[in-house]
Amino acid sequence: MKMKKLIGDKKFYIMVLSVAIPIMIQNGITNFVGLLDNIMVGQIGTEQMTGVAIVNQLIFVFNLCIFGGISGVGIFGTQFFGNQNFEGLRNTFRFKVLLCTFFVILGVGVFSISGISLIKLYLHKGSDSGDIGLALQYGKNYMWIMLIGLLPYAATQVYASTLRETGETVLPMKAGIAAVLINLVFNYILIFGKFGAPVLGVEGAAIATVISRYVEAGITLIWTHRHKAENQFIVGAYRTFRIPATLVKHIIIRGTPLMVNEALWASGMAIMTQCYSVRGLSVVASINISSTISNVFNIVFIAFGSAISIIVGQLLGAGKMEEAKDTDRKLIFFSVISCVFVGAIMAMIAPFFPKLYNTTQEVKELARNFIIISALCMPIYAFMHACYFTLRSGGKTVITFIFDSCFVWVASIPLAFCLTHFTDWNIVLIYLSCQLLEIIKCIIGFVLVKKGVWIHNIVVED
Repeated sequence: MKMKKLIGDKKFYIMVLSVAIPIMIQNGITNFVGLLDNIMVGQIGTEQMTGVAIVNQLIFVFNLCIFGGISGVGIFGTQFFGNQNFEGLRNTFRFKVLLCTFFVILGVGVFSISGISLIKLYLHKGSDSGDIGLALQYGKNYMWIMLIGLLPYAATQVYASTLRETGETVLPMKAGIAAVLINLVFNYILIFGKFGAPVLGVEGAAIATVISRYVEAGITLIWTHRHKAENQFIVGAYRTFRIPATLVKHIIIRGTPLMVNEALWASGMAIMTQCYSVRGLSVVASINISSTISNVFNIVFIAFGSAISIIVGQLLGAGKMEEAKDTDRKLIFFSVISCVFVGAIMAMIAPFFPKLYNTTQEVKELARNFIIISALCMPIYAFMHACYFTLRSGGKTVITFIFDSCFVWVASIPLAFCLTHFTDWNIVLIYLSCQLLEIIKCIIGFVLVKKGVWIHNIVVED
């Protein structure tokens, strides 16, 4: 009887996969090309790979600020669409445009003023691998070019997130595929100087990424504006940026914790990496290799998290509370079971993947161990991620703030800092200890989801 509550019928899985697979494909191709990009940079040396990895970690904070901002607004957009309130959806779109414009200006300012100082925080001697001065120079060169890509990235997220809230996941997938293929081609040409192009190394990798982001933004924006019948939210969206004060108030109340959460979580991850980096450049390089392959496999639970946000959010917006609860339970189970198998495959790849890089044996061995740890923890990540998106779908953003970023700052970062600075533990054991700490979040998430604190129709109640 209990298993029947966890397993859906054929129609259920067709519905779930129709939402999750396009997201999975888009993220999968993006991360796979990112993997190839990383390998290409890794072919030209440890310092180049380290410099690029540090800058990407910092830009990741900006990306998640954008993600958090639009997600906070998106919980309203999803439920507005479920309630067939297109004017409400249009206003959430306008709010995203204004918010992301602010973040782009802020991001360019912070990186221009403090970018070099931030890169230096990750550069420490502690192993025999790599030259700190070279890593800093490569990081600086890569960062200045990548700043040009912040605007198209933000524009793409504004449009693609709104399209997904309406159930349109295929177009963002197609745009993402086109972008990553262009990125891959230009990476090959510009990094290594093929077809008569100059050998640009890390600068070539940055240029290729920026070009691909403009292509993705162009495809997404043009398609949306040319298909107004399917995308009613875009009709008259730019005639005014006056948003009802009541809606702004509710977005700020419910959305701000989510936005702050993503910013604090991303910066927390950056600080975690900085804690690990005191053990030497080899640790930064090996974590970069590990996270690159992990990102490819993580698309499974990330896509299911997005599916929970969309499917459960629409059911809540339509007032179908019991169906939302039943659907959520089955989605969480499906995500965890899927990641048991995905994690097993990732563990089998762990001994071979680091060998693709032109780096030291020390870096390769550390990377292998980090990959195995991430693979074994994947079902834990899947459950935690599903609980997070369940709570978020019902507008419980204050709870998700405590559940997610507060935990990182109160538990994970102090543990990583203490173990790296005040013990002589091996870095692999430190990394494992920090990952297993996530079990506590799983327990908290299980209790909150089971209690049903997330079951709310926020667009009606607000």
